Amino acid sequence: MRFMIIRRADKDTEAGVMPDEKLLAAMGAYNEEMVKAGVMIQGEGLHPSSRGLRLKFTNGKPAVIDGPFTETKELIAGFTIIQVKSREEALEWLKRWPSIDAGGNVELELRQIFEDDDFGAEFTPELRAQEARIREQGAKNR
Repeated sequence: MRFMIIRRADKDTEAGVMPDEKLLAAMGAYNEEMVKAGVMIQGEGLHPSSRGLRLKFTNGKPAVIDGPFTETKELIAGFTIIQVKSREEALEWLKRWPSIDAGGNVELELRQIFEDDDFGAEFTPELRAQEARIREQGAKNR
């Protein structure tokens, strides 16, 4: 089972405040622990929403909305992808998040990632093969 750990944005991440050496070291140790345990697939921090945009479709027509976005509680500052055996195991990793992040007031979200079998019969063998090709090429693009 794959899960995404979502690190919610706050006023500091939205202001572009970079983590200090202590937090970088703590996050590095946490990530290294997950890698050594064989559960971490990927993890990245994101630039503030002031450097991003949203694309909203209305009746099929796209409109670009430039950041920043005001509702920080709905924004993401970073993410980690893990692969574990259960939701409970994912939660245990989530609980190990460095407590010094955001002065001890960080908000995390855990979301399970869809797997091929979740889509049922509609995900035909041809579509599965196409998805496998896309994932393989995407991995090469990194």
